[in-house]
Amino acid sequence: MAVSNIRYGEGVTKEIGMDLQNLGARRVCLMTDKNLSQLPPVNAVLNSLAKYGINFQMYDNVRVEPTDQSFLDAIKFAKKGEFDAYVAVGGGSVIDTCKAANLYASSPTSDFLDYVNAPIGKGKPVTVPLKPLIAVPTTAGTGSETTGVAIFDFKELKVKTGIASRAIKPTLGIIDPLHTLSMPERIVANSGFDVLCHALESYTALPYNMRGPCPSNPINRPAYQGSNPISDVWALHALRIVAKYLKRAIRNPEDREARANMHLASAFAGIGFGNAGVHLCHGMSYPISGLVKTYKPKDYNVDHSLVPHGLSVVLTSPAVFAFTAQIHPERHLEAAEILGADIRTARIKDAGFILADTLRKFLFDLNVDDGLAALGYSKADIPALVKGTLPQERVTKLSPRPHTEDDLSALFEASMKLY
Repeated sequence: MAVSNIRYGEGVTKEIGMDLQNLGARRVCLMTDKNLSQLPPVNAVLNSLAKYGINFQMYDNVRVEPTDQSFLDAIKFAKKGEFDAYVAVGGGSVIDTCKAANLYASSPTSDFLDYVNAPIGKGKPVTVPLKPLIAVPTTAGTGSETTGVAIFDFKELKVKTGIASRAIKPTLGIIDPLHTLSMPERIVANSGFDVLCHALESYTALPYNMRGPCPSNPINRPAYQGSNPISDVWALHALRIVAKYLKRAIRNPEDREARANMHLASAFAGIGFGNAGVHLCHGMSYPISGLVKTYKPKDYNVDHSLVPHGLSVVLTSPAVFAFTAQIHPERHLEAAEILGADIRTARIKDAGFILADTLRKFLFDLNVDDGLAALGYSKADIPALVKGTLPQERVTKLSPRPHTEDDLSALFEASMKLY
């Protein structure tokens, strides 16, 4: 198991200046995005850096849903700055960008594709020491503060991929629930759907002891190992919190208890999936985001079309879990019960349909777009969506049920309309 150190509590951001002092940091890189740079979370960090006299440079050009080019821009800034510590304030996009900047600035002679996941990149193991990175998440979604994963859009191939290595996980995650109070409603919803799928996918992933062959050297072990007894604990715990608090956190921005709990659930699910991995919902989500045409989500202040990551993941979830439930149906049934299904008279062979119906009802209650068609996709796009899913072997191989290209086509078709 690999997990970042985590500090949780209202107002803990004010300690970040002391943390950097304790690390002996002399030149700090502060990364965020344009929207956040004007908001309270970044202000709280800036106040702490000023109070403790920390010398820093700010990079606020992070792109929401980063691309290879936006990663390269941040890497260039990091290399030029010769920093000895990093602070990322934002959602997964910011934290992931900062991880990549730290990695390539620490390994300046490496080619960009050296560390990118195979088969798109070379997937080389990281053997260079990285600088300390403190992550301050402002969304309750990706759990990026706990994981060694950095995701981006590879524009040339119109596909999402990433870098996965325990070496890039943050040194410290500062989880300050005050930061989630500035999140608009749809961002709370879409971030929460990411937590929901992290928990469901890691709990139902192919078990760690059914994978093979064993790597010849432990350094080659994947970050995503399959479901395992420790990740299961975190995944189920996160799922229970989502079931109890997500709707409340979306419907009432003043509900501090709900928002604080979702912030924790995000980290808990991160601990789970950061070691177990995710499978088909995430594998299929990458082309859904990468091939976006004109869709612009409500509450996102962006100048480009985008499908928020959590939305791209959750829209296929009813179809995916109906498909995977043949393997470990009891886990699928248990998840449905946590999410509110009455399973007293349920038959184990119906587990997939029960979980799918429970998810559909959950999404309908929260006004989620009616499937991929509502995002501008049609049956004509299915071959391209399947083609974009095929390189995502890092996650699709963790599906508990083996699948063909035809299976993927059927799953995309079933996800065009949900209700």
